[in-house]
Amino acid sequence: MTLPVTPADVAAAREVLAGAVLRTPTLPAPRLSAITGAHVFIKYENLQVTASFKERGALTKLASLSPAERAAGVVAMSAGNHAQAVAYHAARLGIRATIVMPMHTPIVKVAATEAHGARVVLHGESVGDASEEADRIARAESLVWVHPYDDRFVIAGQGSVASEMLEDAPELEALLVPVGGGGLISGMAVAAREKRPDIEIVGVETSRYPSMWNALHQQSLPCEGTTLAEGIAVKQAGVLTREIVSALVSDVVLVEEPIIERAVNLFLTQQKTLAEGAGAAGLAALLAEPERYRGRNVGLVVSGGNIDPRIVASIMMRELEREERIVSFRFSMMDRPGELGIISTMLGQLGANILEVEHKRHFLDVHAKGARLDVTVETRDRTHADQVYIALIENGMDVARIDWRTGN
Repeated sequence: MTLPVTPADVAAAREVLAGAVLRTPTLPAPRLSAITGAHVFIKYENLQVTASFKERGALTKLASLSPAERAAGVVAMSAGNHAQAVAYHAARLGIRATIVMPMHTPIVKVAATEAHGARVVLHGESVGDASEEADRIARAESLVWVHPYDDRFVIAGQGSVASEMLEDAPELEALLVPVGGGGLISGMAVAAREKRPDIEIVGVETSRYPSMWNALHQQSLPCEGTTLAEGIAVKQAGVLTREIVSALVSDVVLVEEPIIERAVNLFLTQQKTLAEGAGAAGLAALLAEPERYRGRNVGLVVSGGNIDPRIVASIMMRELEREERIVSFRFSMMDRPGELGIISTMLGQLGANILEVEHKRHFLDVHAKGARLDVTVETRDRTHADQVYIALIENGMDVARIDWRTGN
């Protein structure tokens, strides 16, 4: 079978990328290995200048242009990493770049793209709308289209990720790769199969955007909704990428949002590295099916690290709540001097650190002479939280646990 991209194309791309794109490290992750039961190795593509693997495909494509095409300029459509990658390397090569982004693209991403010298056009409510506008601009201004994933040169450039991983960690038995349009996993599959025909290659999509899964299974699950993994929130897989994935990829799996959150948190707390939702998808799949990979050498790609710091803070707090290291108690008490002091003293003696106190007197379900006190505390772990709760009850407190999922 002749595929659109060959190992020779990936090898040629590596020559283009040498010295221009960082050869990121592939390193063992003992802490994640202990958590998952697999022998985990991580490829840190979040260390690239624009914090994403997208630089590889973008530069490979830009380097392929003829002098006339370079003079004309390029246009790309992206809401994030591809935009910055094209803008950055186009500026390096002296190529005029136009990037079309949806209207709702965060200002920080627009600013980052403009900082590399690109002209940014905001258009439409969705990536699809932006793509149509980019196509119109390409035709109107005779610009070269730099597609984010469905392009031979882009796919070949992304394949360099797997080549480097298998050189640095030849013992790898499985690769877990984030999948949006399919450019990364297509290129990696081409490169990996040439070096290791027996290696298992598993694509990972968010369950809210199962575009490649649909294509492989002839299904039509909806692709919609808000996701932490917006970098792989693609409604339509590529034509070239579908062909390659169908031929070379072992499986495509879907992961749910809570486990993506957990993966982002684990990268930060255990590996001290920042992964965006899409970049954490491989670890999410490993967490979802640990028995499938137990005892095996598994390679993960942190494909990007561009995530809003506010989202990171929210994820960390939510994970602390899930682990019951942050818990909330609701006290029903008499509204009189000293009651709050009694509660705070008791919590302190039990080793719980008070984070927040909310005193409520004016709700109709509270006695006219009483008050309701919601107290959020930090505990060591779930066992300690249970011990604090039991001790409060044993000391005569009228107290209930507040469910963090509902606030009741």
